[in-house]
Amino acid sequence: MRVLDWSALDVAERQASLQRPAQGARASLTETVQRIIRQVRADGDSTLRALTRRFDGCELDSLAVSEAEFDAAEAMVAPALKSAIERAIARLIAFHQAGAPTGYSLDTAPGLRCERVVRPIERVGLYVPAGSAPLPSTAIMLGVPARIAGCPEVVLCTPPKPDGSVDATVLVAARLCGISRVLKLGGAQAVAAMAYGSESVPKCDKIFGPGNAFVTEAKLQVATDPEGAAIDMPAGPSEVLVIADAAASPEFVAADLLSQAEHGPDSQVLLLSDSRALLDAVAIELERQTAELPRQEILAKALVHARLILTRDIAEAIDISNRYAPEHLILQVDTPRQWLPRVSSAGSVFLGALAPEALGDYCSGTNHVLPTYGAARAYSGVSVASFVKLITVQEVSAEGLSTAGPDAAEMARAEGLIAHERAVTRRLATIAGGRP
Repeated sequence: MRVLDWSALDVAERQASLQRPAQGARASLTETVQRIIRQVRADGDSTLRALTRRFDGCELDSLAVSEAEFDAAEAMVAPALKSAIERAIARLIAFHQAGAPTGYSLDTAPGLRCERVVRPIERVGLYVPAGSAPLPSTAIMLGVPARIAGCPEVVLCTPPKPDGSVDATVLVAARLCGISRVLKLGGAQAVAAMAYGSESVPKCDKIFGPGNAFVTEAKLQVATDPEGAAIDMPAGPSEVLVIADAAASPEFVAADLLSQAEHGPDSQVLLLSDSRALLDAVAIELERQTAELPRQEILAKALVHARLILTRDIAEAIDISNRYAPEHLILQVDTPRQWLPRVSSAGSVFLGALAPEALGDYCSGTNHVLPTYGAARAYSGVSVASFVKLITVQEVSAEGLSTAGPDAAEMARAEGLIAHERAVTRRLATIAGGRP
């Protein structure tokens, strides 16, 4: 794999080196997803069954997972795996509870009380992918903050297998998060069903979760429709950017790059270092470790988009990372915490040689549903805040209106909104006249 010297690249070459993989034929994708959404809205469950037969290769009598299927899944999952999931959930609960939004109130002037109250979103839809591999970890990443937020209704959609069943570990993870309503639905049709509702799928207020290009496009389309649903964030293929110095372990760095590359052929991995020797060693290590891994075909396609970039120093590497705004950022450098204040755009940061990105994917306690494709410049990963609404409240006494009212009237006049002014001044006149 060729090493790129950042200092030797011109502006266009630098931009090209940080380019994400193209997302296929965009116009064709948009049209296909629009057609699926229209079909689901028009025909509901009958379309959902037909699309499931077409895309997932199975005929379903019922879209909903039954209680018996939940019980069967419990019996299939090994105790060690279930215990690992339970411990991961406990860490997620501890982390997400600590950062959950809280209400507050204060008097901004005598007699003028302003508050913020927290309310859960009424009905949320969670999407758990199961493309090249099922992702029970996504079920807990979404289910835990939804439970802490207190969302009254939680619906989970995940693609079925060809035999019509759902991955047992996904069902166990969902049940451990208190989720009992699971639908055997995948792809754009699952997003459409959660956004608009069908006979079997309730219409949701907000949709969460990662997915392939069709899922992502469907989320973007329903989010722009007033009759659709809100979404957690725009998201695309997974990505990781590693910054490493000369003392970093080539073995660890390569392992981190490959752990992200194996997600899919459109995943992207980047390594930035001020050490040419380290970059060369990682290139060799990537080949060696790839030969030992089962998903070699996926890795080969993903590594086409990989980049090894030589930087002047670690400070320049941090600047490039902020420009790229990675989903995951790993700092395998000496005293990594000292560089954290310089990181301004990243979904999740991993400090030091003993912090593999895979730990965050599963069980550290943070969340792996993160902004990708540069969205980390403006978006945050999923948290309890994603599942609640923050409502402001004002309570005003005569003293409070007398204090703040003239300011509101003055500003309303400046904007030419006289009805606004009168809504205040009529009350002020009543107070001045002694009327209740």
